[in-house]
Amino acid sequence: MKRENIRNIAIIAHVDHGKTTLVDELLKQSGVFRANQEVAERVMDSGDIERERGITILSKNTAVTYKDTKINIIDTPGHADFGGEVERVLKMVNGVILVVDAFEGPMPQTKFVLKNALALDLPVIVCVNKIDRPEARPEDVVDEVLELLMDLDASDEQLDCPFLYASAKAGYAVRDLADEPKDMMPLFETILTHIPAPGGNPDAGTQVLISTIDYNEYVGRIGVGKVDNGRIRVNQEMVVVNHHDPEKCKKVKISKLYEFDGLGKVDVTEAEIGSIVAISGIADIHIGDTLCSPEQPQAIPFQKISEPTISMHFLVNDSPLAGKEGKYVTSRHLRDRLFRELNTDVSLRVEETETTEAFKVSGRGELHLSVLIENMRREGYEFAVSKAEVLYKTDEKGKRLEPMEHAYVDVDDEFSGTVIQKLSERKGELLNMSVGNGGSTRLEFSIPSRGLIGYRGEFLTDTKGTGVLNTIFDGYGPYKGDISYRKQGSLIAFEAGEAITYGLFNAQERGTLFIGPGEKVYAGMVVGENGKPEDIELNVCKTKKLTNTRSSSADEALRLTPPRILSLEQCLEFIDTDELLEITPSSLRIRKKILDPTLRKRAGLNSK
Repeated sequence: MKRENIRNIAIIAHVDHGKTTLVDELLKQSGVFRANQEVAERVMDSGDIERERGITILSKNTAVTYKDTKINIIDTPGHADFGGEVERVLKMVNGVILVVDAFEGPMPQTKFVLKNALALDLPVIVCVNKIDRPEARPEDVVDEVLELLMDLDASDEQLDCPFLYASAKAGYAVRDLADEPKDMMPLFETILTHIPAPGGNPDAGTQVLISTIDYNEYVGRIGVGKVDNGRIRVNQEMVVVNHHDPEKCKKVKISKLYEFDGLGKVDVTEAEIGSIVAISGIADIHIGDTLCSPEQPQAIPFQKISEPTISMHFLVNDSPLAGKEGKYVTSRHLRDRLFRELNTDVSLRVEETETTEAFKVSGRGELHLSVLIENMRREGYEFAVSKAEVLYKTDEKGKRLEPMEHAYVDVDDEFSGTVIQKLSERKGELLNMSVGNGGSTRLEFSIPSRGLIGYRGEFLTDTKGTGVLNTIFDGYGPYKGDISYRKQGSLIAFEAGEAITYGLFNAQERGTLFIGPGEKVYAGMVVGENGKPEDIELNVCKTKKLTNTRSSSADEALRLTPPRILSLEQCLEFIDTDELLEITPSSLRIRKKILDPTLRKRAGLNSK
């Protein structure tokens, strides 16, 4: 049986192609907001980091009503690092809107999300967005999307998908470029006609697959999923089972039930097939669990989430300045917070190590882990992290395999030589090179994931901020050999104290400083980058010996170059394998793993 008054769709696209802005317009034009209501841009990006960086990290649910039909919309992330979010929410929907930039065309993540949708046999509506861009080329982009669909072995029905042209920012969609742009109604109409209504058996036993977990301090974990069969009611006795864990069978009771309406949730007493519901009151509910009637518990198959490719060690901070700025500093605090993150992030892995002071945290990429670090930092945690390392595998013959990436680079012609040289040094192999419009070049590389660790900052410098680098995981390949991450050494503080202008003035001749006068330092702390490959120890706390009154005021004449203040991502890119990044709510400090200079030299000699 089909439930005709509901449609469930996901909006998928490459990063920055306009998914969240499109959802904004659908919400506005369906009458979710009052006429005089002040609405923030990208209203679905509710997290602080999402708003600051202009990216979507977690998939979000919302619902609008058009012509008496409820349309449940899921806004998904575009970054490959958050691909786990996309993979699982597609199980909740009956179709997708693929948003493609009218200038950039299909990009790596477009391919990744579209491949997932086609594998689940979901119908696709293609929305060519940003057609009001001066350099837009919508007709070419339509051809490129059709080529991509053919490359991904789409069925005849999927190839026959409707194409719409839109400007989410200006708030309109048209079926033909010659049509007069008015509003989003053509898109609403296409959703009703092309996306099938959800089906299921209303008389069968209840089945709800949990695809997303939300968390609330007051009610704990909230499971979000679609009612596949039967109906679900408040106070109903149910059983939790899991397709990948046949042993699991736990009796539970539904205490609260919500449906989505606009940006909020509304209490309901029962929900029927096709409804996307949020369920609270089940303490240890997990993604992939199926809630069933006790009479015939049957788990719904759920695909395994892609494995992590890189890892970092999160350690208790043991520097001389430990415990002075953070609220949560112990290993118990760190352990509880990391394991709590697993409640909502399916792509993350947290493992205990031989010591209780360190935890191995694995994720889908540097951005994935840096967002977790930034969130913990804002919550008042103080800890240290090591350099990101890739996770290796071995094949049947015992050969070492490493994760590979397919990298797409768009740069101005003048920078292409530099980019090819840098990526070749990092074991990248140039697969394709094509000249685009207006003096730009697109390069395609196959490169080990570790070759990209710490490269993005260097890439932006080399291309004067104009280059675009996109990557997508491309499976495991044979180990490509050693890569040297950093050509410059570190400037290391020799003693503890406070940085003095006189000491910094002498130090800045050796390289670029990361700190200014008045900052607390300790022995073994990295205070700058050396212009040469080796590490140098300096005394930045050195004061001038006051031999007479005239020279005591000469300090005022010393001119310091402003220090280079590194962001969290830049710090993570800069640190080497023998260094740690100390993270507190108010400071980021790079330090050597071994603070004592004698022990450090001894360890360096032993490792050679």
